[in-house]
Amino acid sequence: MPQKAMMLAAGLGTRMRPLTETTPKPLVPVAGKPLIDWGLDALQRAGVAEVVVNVHHLPDLMTAHLGRRTAPRITISDERDMLLDSGGGVVKALPLLGTEPFLVLNADTFWIDRGEPNLGRLALAWDAARMNILMLLADPASATGHTGKVDFTMDGEGRLERAREGEDGFIYAGAFIVHPRLFAGAPAGPHSLNMQFDQAAASGRFFGLPLDGHWITVGTPGAIAPAEAALRRLGAAP
Repeated sequence: MPQKAMMLAAGLGTRMRPLTETTPKPLVPVAGKPLIDWGLDALQRAGVAEVVVNVHHLPDLMTAHLGRRTAPRITISDERDMLLDSGGGVVKALPLLGTEPFLVLNADTFWIDRGEPNLGRLALAWDAARMNILMLLADPASATGHTGKVDFTMDGEGRLERAREGEDGFIYAGAFIVHPRLFAGAPAGPHSLNMQFDQAAASGRFFGLPLDGHWITVGTPGAIAPAEAALRRLGAAP
């Protein structure tokens, strides 16, 4: 299991307004638990020692909340001066993440494990000799809150490609293991992780693992009630 992770939590949460006018999106509660804590709790159960969390919108509220956690250990990557998007946020945090493969999680998506914990499954499937990214994927049939198209298709060996119009495939579940070599030469300014996803795919080193469980994304205020209903149905509400 990687001992470090990056939690992407700096976004403005514009689709979650008006809630995000006074509350950072990662702190919006779902079933009584802030969104970000669903992911941080999963990292804690998996034995990840340190998580780097980037902050930008209402950063004092974020740092105060995160400062109350004892595990995993939280390090703040401060983006108050400039929002760097997902890829730029990781690049800025690289000095804190080290030279070994690490996890990246979105702060506004999470899942409920069905059997073996999915972060453990991801770590067991990771092969640095063949992979630059190993991404956790959700089946649309086992997802709550997703309204868009699928993101990727997977071949028989687990390699991923962008899904084309009308193709069946998987949703990016907001979690992956990545080798830091993938960011060599990456721009320091704002850019999306789509740059790294496409780079890994072009080199044949972009792999996926289907999630065993139920995936939940909360993008708007209207998505909170369905998420909470799914958690009750799964017996996972606190």
